[in-house]
Amino acid sequence: MGSSFTFNSFLLRWLFAFILVFATYNPSGYSYVSWLMNPETQFGPVVAIVGVVLMIAWVVYLRATFLALDWLGVMLGVALCACIVWLLIDLGWLSMESRDALEYVVLLILSLILAVGMSWSHIRRRLSGQLDVNDVED
Repeated sequence: MGSSFTFNSFLLRWLFAFILVFATYNPSGYSYVSWLMNPETQFGPVVAIVGVVLMIAWVVYLRATFLALDWLGVMLGVALCACIVWLLIDLGWLSMESRDALEYVVLLILSLILAVGMSWSHIRRRLSGQLDVNDVED
């Protein structure tokens, strides 16, 4: 049945999702969006290639996530994470006044949801013992 799914497998998927999300946009100013929006940036082949590579990665991650979790699963994941952020704000560990901190938390949550989506078939198989149709080998 191929290689076994481990916590390190999930961490690797999360690392790639984290890099994808934060390379695309983050409040630090070091991202594709910041680079693209910089008035000194001249749109050319390098900027276009990086944009297309990011778009391909987003399509792979989003397609896998929505196929694995469907809209309901994604919305439940978002709702759970939103409640956790609410709890952190309620406990005083996160402030609504810190826009950058909130943006980082939202980006982190997005990367986690994408990683769960990329890993869901493996997680589901571990929890239930059921295979997805896509897991069956010819």
